[in-house]
Amino acid sequence: MAGGLKVRFWGVRGSISCAGAEYVRYGGNTSCLEVTAGGRRLIFDAGTGIRTLGLELAREGPLDLDIYFTHTHLDHISGLTFFAPLFENRNSVRMWAGHLVAPYTLKKVVSNLMQAPLYPVSLDVFQARVEFKEFQAGQPLSCGEVTMHTTPLNHPNGATGYRVAFGGKSICYITDTEHRGHGPDRTIVELCRSADVMIYDSSYTDAEYESYRGWGHSTWQEGVRIADAAGVGTLAIFHHDPSHDDAFMDGVAREAALARPGRTPNGLPRVLVAHEGLTLSP
Repeated sequence: MAGGLKVRFWGVRGSISCAGAEYVRYGGNTSCLEVTAGGRRLIFDAGTGIRTLGLELAREGPLDLDIYFTHTHLDHISGLTFFAPLFENRNSVRMWAGHLVAPYTLKKVVSNLMQAPLYPVSLDVFQARVEFKEFQAGQPLSCGEVTMHTTPLNHPNGATGYRVAFGGKSICYITDTEHRGHGPDRTIVELCRSADVMIYDSSYTDAEYESYRGWGHSTWQEGVRIADAAGVGTLAIFHHDPSHDDAFMDGVAREAALARPGRTPNGLPRVLVAHEGLTLSP
């Protein structure tokens, strides 16, 4: 696993997972990313995509993992209890959240998810060594040689954006945020300044946005505006709305390529639509 910074997409869908032939190419699982760098593995969000990731990780030896949540709405935590490494006593898993305020804690949120009448077993079913870690969005974090900067996002109940840096490269993960309509969000622009990759909440198009104002999400066109303002290398369109099937996303990909044409010096497209299984190495 040692090597440079890399991100793999295990779930790219927003709000609710989708099944069917019309979602095959981009994928129907909700948010989950795997970032690897310098021998460390960082997981971001635990949507339904984390189940498949867990099955792959279960084939490896003892695991030492960190899971960072943008927030704890259901589509970002619904796969957690199906994450196989949590059921193996040789593993260690730390879970992190930076958006919660009293009386909520991450442990309480997960515990509430795993109780009657919503779930048949409690936290006690986990066999791994599990730790729940709290921080305040805006604080810097580190994981071995990997450094992270964080920022609060504009989302109901709060959310956290992350910038992950290693070996002179950086990946920003900005999902579940709503733009404010007065130019690009300066907080996000500064977090993503000169990043190699920015993964951005593109749930809607600009044309759709007015029907969903206040829901806490943004548009792919706003992602382009922020990426350009911040001098981002590659914009990854992410958190696809469940109503946006493969054909719709093909159309987004075509329009986005016209809006942000060309490639970065390392050969990546300046804009792409994220799909399950996609790996980016900036």
